[in-house]
Amino acid sequence: MSTLAKVMSKFRLAVIQLQVSSVKADNLSRARRLVKEAAGQGSKVVVLPECFNSPYGTNFFSRYAEKIPGESTQVLSEAAKENQVYLVGGSIPEEDGGKLFNTCTVFGPDGEVILKHRKIHLFDIDIPGKIRFQESETLSAGNSLSVFDTSFCKVGVGICYDMRFAELAQLYSRKGCQLLVYPGAFNMTTGPTHWELLQRARALDNQVYVATASPARDETASYVAWGHSTVVNPWGDVISKAGPEEAVVYADIDLQYLADVRQQIPITSQRRNDLYAVTSAQEGSS
Repeated sequence: MSTLAKVMSKFRLAVIQLQVSSVKADNLSRARRLVKEAAGQGSKVVVLPECFNSPYGTNFFSRYAEKIPGESTQVLSEAAKENQVYLVGGSIPEEDGGKLFNTCTVFGPDGEVILKHRKIHLFDIDIPGKIRFQESETLSAGNSLSVFDTSFCKVGVGICYDMRFAELAQLYSRKGCQLLVYPGAFNMTTGPTHWELLQRARALDNQVYVATASPARDETASYVAWGHSTVVNPWGDVISKAGPEEAVVYADIDLQYLADVRQQIPITSQRRNDLYAVTSAQEGSS
């Protein structure tokens, strides 16, 4: 392998576990500062959490919603360009045509938007005595798979509840993704049991890196996030993990290691496509 190829096969990823407040300007300012901090540590891809510019909750979405482009995406664009990073902008409540969406925008090192992912699977759950949450009461679902290219690899994007759907990760892997990112905000009921398990499952099933970015935990919030933003490698090992508090966690992504894992356990070539297949209704899309 050439020296250039070796360099390009590795890059640093940063996951920002942001302490989100009710003051949008403070959230944007803190996010911008932490993106700069992450870039200063050599990060080339930086990920923000779900609903990073507002508290998470159906009663907040309409109040904090913006058009895209808008105030929050302008800050993200400037942060990406100033620090020359690929910036996965967590998600924000987006207003478009009278509808609200939970939307992730991704910006390139030139500050240009390269992707907009609207959460595909809305978080509607009801666990008696523990938690009931219905995103569909206020949000509409997105209808597109979302993959973007970096100088290093292809990246697939999902938001929180999207991670529970293994088919989405399989399709991203088939499209050539080596890293999956899920800005998310699991709660104190599902977080302890499912958060890490789902990430390790998606990584292991598809032999990809998986990164999740949660808001930091705020015990006084109406919806208390679990935190514990995490990066998992293609072997299913957790290689970076935050606690509940605001933090930036780093992981060095090694694409040669990923290739080695795929060679050692060649599940892609061993898959029985004559018996089963996961297909996309949007095979022509990226």
